[in-house]
Amino acid sequence: MKNKYVLLALLVVPFVGKAQVVNDSIAELDELIIYENRMQIPFQQSTRNIQVITKEDIKKLPVSSINEVLAYVSGVDIRQRGPFGSQADISIDGGSFEQTMVLWNGVKMGDAQTAHHSMNLPIPLEAIERIEVLKGPAARIYGINALTGAINIVTKTQTNNFLQLHAYGGSSFKNKDAGDGSGMYAGGGLQATAGINTGKVNHLVSISKEETNGQRYNTAAKNLKTMYQGNVLLNDNNSVNWMGGYLDNEFGANGYYAAPHDKESYEIVQTLMLSVGSNHRITDNLIIKPRISNRYNEDDYRFYRNDLSRARSLHYSNAFMFELNGVYTSTIGDFGVGYEMRLEDINSSNLGEHDRKNHGWFAEYKNTFFEKLLVNVGAYWNYNTDYGFQWYPGVDVAYLLNNDWKVQASIGSSQRIPSFTDLYVNQRPGNIGNPDLKPEAAWQYEVGVNYTKQNKRFAASVFERNISDFIDWTRVSTDVPYQPQNLGNQVMRGLNVRYNQDIQIAVNQKLGYSLSYQYLSPKKQDAASEIISKYTIESLKHQAIAGINYTINDFGIQFQNRYLKRELNDGYFVSDLRLMYQFPSFQIYTQATNIFNSTYKEVAAVPMPSRWIQLGVNYRLNLKKTSE
Repeated sequence: MKNKYVLLALLVVPFVGKAQVVNDSIAELDELIIYENRMQIPFQQSTRNIQVITKEDIKKLPVSSINEVLAYVSGVDIRQRGPFGSQADISIDGGSFEQTMVLWNGVKMGDAQTAHHSMNLPIPLEAIERIEVLKGPAARIYGINALTGAINIVTKTQTNNFLQLHAYGGSSFKNKDAGDGSGMYAGGGLQATAGINTGKVNHLVSISKEETNGQRYNTAAKNLKTMYQGNVLLNDNNSVNWMGGYLDNEFGANGYYAAPHDKESYEIVQTLMLSVGSNHRITDNLIIKPRISNRYNEDDYRFYRNDLSRARSLHYSNAFMFELNGVYTSTIGDFGVGYEMRLEDINSSNLGEHDRKNHGWFAEYKNTFFEKLLVNVGAYWNYNTDYGFQWYPGVDVAYLLNNDWKVQASIGSSQRIPSFTDLYVNQRPGNIGNPDLKPEAAWQYEVGVNYTKQNKRFAASVFERNISDFIDWTRVSTDVPYQPQNLGNQVMRGLNVRYNQDIQIAVNQKLGYSLSYQYLSPKKQDAASEIISKYTIESLKHQAIAGINYTINDFGIQFQNRYLKRELNDGYFVSDLRLMYQFPSFQIYTQATNIFNSTYKEVAAVPMPSRWIQLGVNYRLNLKKTSE
C-alpha cells in the first residue's frame, strides 16, 4: 500500500504532458551567479555538479527548517537524531558526515571537535537567498574537509524593510512513552525576522525559540537561535560585510551516540560565530576579498543527566580563520588565488587539550574556448601542523552543445583531517578514539549532462570516488566499543538523475513537479569482512524523491515523497503534505509530516517520530524605506 502513495506523485507526469503552458518564464537560475570565495561564475557556465535551491524553490516545499529542505535534495543524506533539528548529520553522495563541508556565506561551519556540530546553524528559512550544493571533492574551492562535497547557505544581502513573524505548533496526537511524563508528544516555536535597508546599509536580524517534550523517553529539546547580518556599500569599489550567530541547543540524547548504554544522556550545545569581510576593486581587472571569522563551540555532554559527578564531558573548541582571496581578469582568462589560515584548539575534560594550525594556498584558472568549451583548472596546497604538506589538484570541463544542452566532466581530489573526537574520545563502553589515524584522501571522476529549456531542467551524472585511508568507526562485536580505523581504500560508484518542471496552467494557476533518483554502490578494499561498521550500515543505496506543488489563486498544496534504502537496512517511504492559504499580509498553513506513519531510523538506534501534524501562521509587514 505504501508504494501506491508514492506513485500518486508520479501520476502527475502524464497530466503535465497535456497541460497548456500559458506563460513560460525564464527560471531564476538562468541569471544566478555562483559566488565562490574567489571566482564568480554564472550558473549556466558552471563546470561542476552544482544543485541550487533558491528561495522560490524553498517556498514550494512543505518544510520549516534547513534540515527539512536538504532532505529533498537529491544526493544529500540528512540524518536526524532528534526533533526540531536538535542533532543532525549531513553527507553527500554516500560519504560520512565528517566528509561534507557546511558553510554560511562561504564561512566554514565545521567544528574541530566533531562534525556532529556542523549543522548548528542559526539561520531561519526567511533569511535564505539560496542553498548551493556542490558535489564531489571541493578542496580547490573550500579547502580541507570538503572531501565529498560542500553545502553553502547564502543569506540575503539586499532586502526591503520588513518584519516577519512565524508561529507554529504541532503534535503526534499520541501519548508519550511511559516513564517520561504524561500527555501527548507536542512542540512548537516562534521566529521573528526583520530587514532594514537604508540605501547603502542593509541589516538582517532574526531570533527564534523552539521547544518539544520529546517523542519518546528523554528526547525533549529546547532551541534558541539568533543571527545578525549587515553590509555597507562604501563606494562603487569598496564594501564591507559582517555577520554573527548564536545557537543554544539543549536536548535529551537517549540513543544518540552510544546506545543502549546512553538512555539517561543529556547534551547542551552553545555555538557562537562572528565574521567580518570586505570587497575591494583595486583596478578594472583586480578584486581582493579579505575576511576574518571565528567559531566558538561549547558542548556539555552528560552521560547520566541526573548525576553530574561521573561520565560528564565538557568540550570547549574554537576555530579562528583568516582568508585573503583575489581575482584577476584578463584577455586570456580569469585567475583566482587565495590563502587561508585556520587555527583550531580544544580544551576538553574528555579529549584533553590540543591545538593545530592549517595553512592553505589556492590557485584557479577559468576560461572559455571557441565560445563553447568551458575550462576550470586549479589546485589547493595545504600544510597542517599535525599531518604535514599535501596538494590537491583538479580540472573541470564543460561543452555547450547548444543553448539547452551541456555535457561536463571533472576530475578532482580532496582531503579530510580526523576530528579531535576521532583521535581522542573516551566514552567507554560506547566509543573510543584512535590517535594514530591518518587523513583521508580522495580522487573522484564524474561525467554528466544538463538540459535547461525555459521552465524545464534535467540533469544526470555518474561518478566514481576512490578514498585512500578511509576512516570508519568499527568494532568486532557488540560488547566492545566502536573505534575509528583507517580501513584501506573505499570505492564509491553512483548514478544520479533529476528532473523538474514548472507550468503556468492559467493566469491564476501554477503547477510544479520534481523527480529524482540516486543509486550508490560502495565497495571497501583491504578491510576485514567480520567487522561491524557504522557508516556502511547508514549509507544510502537507493534514494528516490517525487514532489508536486500546485497553487490556484491564494490556495496552495505541496506534497513530497521520499523512498530511502540504506545499505544494510530495509527501505522506507516518508511522505509530507502542506496545505496553505495566503491572505494579503499573512499565510496560514497546516502541515503533516510522515503522514502514512512509517517506522524508520535515520541514524544509530534513534527511531524517528511518527505522524506529526503542525499548524502555523506566517505574518509579514512591509515597512517604508528608512532614511539614511
